[in-house]
Amino acid sequence: MKKLIVLSSFILVLGLLTGCATLFAPKTHPLSVSSEPREAEVFVNGFKMGVTPVELNLKADKSYTIEFRKEGYQTITRVVNTKVGAGWVVLDVLAGLVPVVIDAATGAWYQLDQDAVNAVLELQNK
Repeated sequence: MKKLIVLSSFILVLGLLTGCATLFAPKTHPLSVSSEPREAEVFVNGFKMGVTPVELNLKADKSYTIEFRKEGYQTITRVVNTKVGAGWVVLDVLAGLVPVVIDAATGAWYQLDQDAVNAVLELQNK
């Protein structure tokens, strides 16, 4: 019985010393990227990540610049920002000050501000 109490206390303290988002939020978030016409090259922060349509798994604690490039078409740039997930903040506040500080410091409670990015490419004028 004493071991059960010690184990339960340890789990409770561990839970209070970490944030909800740090424990339960996914480490990456899916972002569906598409274009019209299809098969445009997709560059994220300058690195080629594939051709459309493509689903990217990006960390949600930073913003991204996404470029669509296709020969004969104008390059289009989109910015995907982050936002704080309100649900994580509420859970952290209910759990106390320590989880709020931990999730804020680790950036675990951030999420991408959109689930999909679409670009309509225009033909270049010659």
